[in-house]
Amino acid sequence: MNNSRLSRRGFLRGASGATLGLAIGGGALVSGCTSINVAAGSEGGDLLQRLRDSGTVRMGFANERPFGFINSAGDLTGEAPEVGKEVFRRLGVDSFEPKLADFSSLIPGLKAGLFDVIAAGMYITPDRCAEIEFTNPDYNAPAALLLPKGNPKGLSDLDSIVRKRARIGVLTGSVEEGYAADSGIPRSRVVVFPDQSSGIDGVLAGRADCLMLTRLSLTSALQQRPGAQLEIGPSFIPVVKGEKQFGAGGFGFRKGETNIVRAFNRELTIMQERGEILKLTKPFGFSQDEMTRLTAADLCAGTAS
Repeated sequence: MNNSRLSRRGFLRGASGATLGLAIGGGALVSGCTSINVAAGSEGGDLLQRLRDSGTVRMGFANERPFGFINSAGDLTGEAPEVGKEVFRRLGVDSFEPKLADFSSLIPGLKAGLFDVIAAGMYITPDRCAEIEFTNPDYNAPAALLLPKGNPKGLSDLDSIVRKRARIGVLTGSVEEGYAADSGIPRSRVVVFPDQSSGIDGVLAGRADCLMLTRLSLTSALQQRPGAQLEIGPSFIPVVKGEKQFGAGGFGFRKGETNIVRAFNRELTIMQERGEILKLTKPFGFSQDEMTRLTAADLCAGTAS
């Protein structure tokens, strides 16, 4: 399976301190590890009990705002880590060890046992579900386009990019790169950037007519660029070959660890019903619009609507 299509984002920037357990070179390291089956001999897996016994969970993340990153104080934070920390506390685990990885290395790293959970807001897709166990999503983020001020080409979604023969900017290894290809946009009009910052620079310099990411990512990125002559277009759900592509993210565990997934989902549902997910994620730009009750089962089966 093509690992570039397994990742929601394919970049790593801003690594710091002791969290460099999986640095940029770690992509090769992770992919070279032998996959292990830690759930062997225990139906449904024993990860939850082992985490309770140790008191610590190793959280894999990719340093992408607002989903999971290291803040100025050197602490792991963001949408997924903060939701994950609260769920794990309720499950009896109170200590959190950040494990930094390139996004495309998160699934191989999890399977190799380098961390216990992926806490990076990873989109739930059928391809990924074949590789790992997913919890239900805790958010569903619509996409948007970053555009030059005034939107001179009148772009609004993938269909408009196709019709107007525009150049779309995407991040390497991202689902947006796959969406562009599957929408029939010629490779010559797909401009691939290594990270958010270079993508923004590319639109500013006219190398691409737009940059496609989630609205959350674009809003967060533009906050670091005050005064930039750019704007964000309307939110939209990408439609590829007639099917909606939901940007719904959850937490990933190794195959077979269904016990902890069920326990995690139980606490997650309670938090959703009480509005606690929104309270935890609002500081990172999330709103009621991103709250969701989609299920991993439907997303994995491709039947979400």
